[in-house]
Amino acid sequence: MRGPHNIWRLVRTGATLERTGAMHAVLEAFNAPPRLRVAARVLGWPFKWLGLKGDPKLPPATRALTALGPAYIKFGQILSTRPDIVGAELARQLQYLQDKLPPFPKDIAKRTFEEELELPVDQVFSEFSEPVAAASIAQVHRARLMENGQEVAVKVLRPGIERAFRKDIDAFYFAAGIIEAMSPSSRRLRPRDVIAHFEGVVMGELDLRLESAAASEFRANTEKDAGFCVPEPVWYLSGRRVMTLGWAEGISFGDLDALAAAGHDMRALSERVLQLFLSHALRDGYFHADLHQGNLKVAPNGDIIAYDFGIMGRIDDYTRRVYAEILMGFIRRDYRRVAEVHFEAGYVPRDRDIDDFARALRAVGEPIFGMDASRISMARLLAYLFEVTERFGMQTRTELILLQRTMVVVEGVARSLNPHINIWEVAQPIVESYIRENLGPRAAIRDLLRTARVVARFGPRLPQLTEAALTRQAEAPRPQPQTSRWHSATLLLTGAGLTSLGFLLAGLF
Repeated sequence: MRGPHNIWRLVRTGATLERTGAMHAVLEAFNAPPRLRVAARVLGWPFKWLGLKGDPKLPPATRALTALGPAYIKFGQILSTRPDIVGAELARQLQYLQDKLPPFPKDIAKRTFEEELELPVDQVFSEFSEPVAAASIAQVHRARLMENGQEVAVKVLRPGIERAFRKDIDAFYFAAGIIEAMSPSSRRLRPRDVIAHFEGVVMGELDLRLESAAASEFRANTEKDAGFCVPEPVWYLSGRRVMTLGWAEGISFGDLDALAAAGHDMRALSERVLQLFLSHALRDGYFHADLHQGNLKVAPNGDIIAYDFGIMGRIDDYTRRVYAEILMGFIRRDYRRVAEVHFEAGYVPRDRDIDDFARALRAVGEPIFGMDASRISMARLLAYLFEVTERFGMQTRTELILLQRTMVVVEGVARSLNPHINIWEVAQPIVESYIRENLGPRAAIRDLLRTARVVARFGPRLPQLTEAALTRQAEAPRPQPQTSRWHSATLLLTGAGLTSLGFLLAGLF
């Protein structure tokens, strides 16, 4: 599918932005340079008549993105959380994309439920409402179970959504190929890999069985987190295109007036949502990766409720430690250590100068400290960060895309509640707690125990492995007897010692 026919889709994208008036709004929001503005208008204006009309009742950017399709809507959802980047007015308009998109008829939702689960809706539910929320991929209905009266949320995929996403992603691949061909310097950003990562995330989001599993795992991980709640999935009423969860009653994070009227502490909420995200990412290595306002509510008792678990992130132990050390270095303003961690992790090529990199990081971090958050231009800061990554040859780390994206989104949510929040002060206790648990002597002992258990599992195979190693040494050309004997003896002693230690520790622990 990835071929020249996608030129039409890209032309239509530009034409739609021009026809709806979104082109000007987007260029203004991002403070685009004059040359880019002229090029965009010259390329877009002649094809304006080819653009999609969209819903004239919507603001220009929202109108364009809803007309273009679900993948574009996802992008708009991310921007809606960053008024400090796109401006307060555009961010407010884009919040429409979170859960207020045009719904599809209730009859189609009920038919999808019956086809997917082979259960009649009228025998399962005593009530089944009109859509209460509609987003890019699915919509939600409020219902009541016939058997016990429990209120639940029934999520149903949009008709034809899989095909629509594949068409959008196909065009994105084509655009990424053009960018790499026309701008070799962009290859370090690995645009095709980024699109591949996005494709994997989205395709997983289109199978609601996986989302049910994610909700179940996330709920188990966070059940002891004070002030945080995850609805429980109803497994026998969930399938590939339908998911049923316990109903979560609360006020949306996006409704600031209602939150204030209900007496909720906006400052406390802003700090808690940021700390909860960091706790889940660092402590569990499993976090909600789509935490915009439309996926968060505040319960009457003040608890934060998360839902919509289609996009979840997972990071391994090593990456968590690297991430924590980088955050801690910024918190302590130890830019040399931040630079060292980047080099140790391989994020920066080793032929670059570590002192120059530390100095560049200082230029990123110092303007943030001691300044009111409302006075920090995140757009300008991100632009400088992009310059730094280009200057030092840093490539995009696809394994960190979700983590970085979610951090940006969560910070935007926190700022919407409290524009003066200091993210470093809020993050410090969470990061310090993780460092104490995972980078000190106790962590080293724990790592040794894990290693010993792994070695213990290989104990029965060590004789064969040792014999194979000795055979390779004997058959190697130009043998050096003394070195060979020393190597063999070391191998045997090390193997025997590790095996004994492994079995001993496995038995004790």
